[in-house]
Amino acid sequence: MNRFLSIAIFHRPLFLIPFMMVNMMAAQDTLTTVVAKKGDGILSLLRKQGVDPYDHYDDFIAMNVDNLRDSVHLYAGRKYLIPTPGAEAVEVVGELEDASKEVKKVEGTEYAIFGKKHSLVVNKSNRLNNTVYYLVSGHGGPDPGAMANYGGKMIAEDEYAYDITLRLAKELISHGAMVYIIIRDENDGIRDERVLEIDRDEVAYPNKIIPLNQLNRLKQRVDIVNNLYKEHKGKYQRLIVTHVDSRSIGQNIDVFFYHHEKSKNGRKLSESIHTTFQKKYEKFQPNRVYSGTFEDRSSLYMVKKTHPAMTFIEIGNIRNKKDQRRILDPDNRQALAKWISEGVLLDYEK
Repeated sequence: MNRFLSIAIFHRPLFLIPFMMVNMMAAQDTLTTVVAKKGDGILSLLRKQGVDPYDHYDDFIAMNVDNLRDSVHLYAGRKYLIPTPGAEAVEVVGELEDASKEVKKVEGTEYAIFGKKHSLVVNKSNRLNNTVYYLVSGHGGPDPGAMANYGGKMIAEDEYAYDITLRLAKELISHGAMVYIIIRDENDGIRDERVLEIDRDEVAYPNKIIPLNQLNRLKQRVDIVNNLYKEHKGKYQRLIVTHVDSRSIGQNIDVFFYHHEKSKNGRKLSESIHTTFQKKYEKFQPNRVYSGTFEDRSSLYMVKKTHPAMTFIEIGNIRNKKDQRRILDPDNRQALAKWISEGVLLDYEK
């Protein structure tokens, strides 16, 4: 297997024990509660409790939504319910209790590109079997993209676009997709820090030096994607390009999407992810209107020249203080990747 190609390979656990379904909320008094400390985020809080933060992120929000700032941030000093793996699904009774402990451990596949802490990808489903996704994060190599000062340190667009792209790749692989990460940094992996250190060692798949000239950079990415597209001719293929916008300092934006005017499938992909974001805002931020849009932007080089149906995503404005909170918080980056992946699933299953 080409080491640059991410393919989900897994063994699903066998559940042969009958069980009784119970309502999670009715059993809240049996769940663990934890007091959040200053600096805690949802991911770190769950990790400290031995709970997989990526499998139970949405569960945590649903259980604590009335006790969160902007529906995603913790308040230091407040108590939070911790979802216990399996607690919401099964109640083993009588003679089944001992037998239930024999359930096999879930296995997964290691991908070094995600970094040591995040390298294991465990299968969640086969919903994206036989699909191919090309993920391109904006800028990279000699071009850091938009830059801003945060707390006395410089932050760069390419580092945050890349981190979100890696998180999205992991989500897609977990559902059975074949994923090509086009712009890649073998040293970074998924990072849980707010300030991501800037470097210049990103390469283009499989290991090509990224040109300094902007047009040559874009052409290189287009050629890589289009050549891979030919290799996988006949398969379901999609391209997702991720950028962090760089508008005026005062402009706060929601996540929005571009597609090619003549691509029905590109429009559908953009619309599916956009619809997912609308529903997430309605659920987790009911007092805030989501103003992100999806629209034609065929003038963009990557939109115009690439062959797969695609969506071009702008995550936020790195120079705006409100958007910085969305981009710098690792919990938010994970949520963005999760929501994009859910939109991808919605698109494919339509």
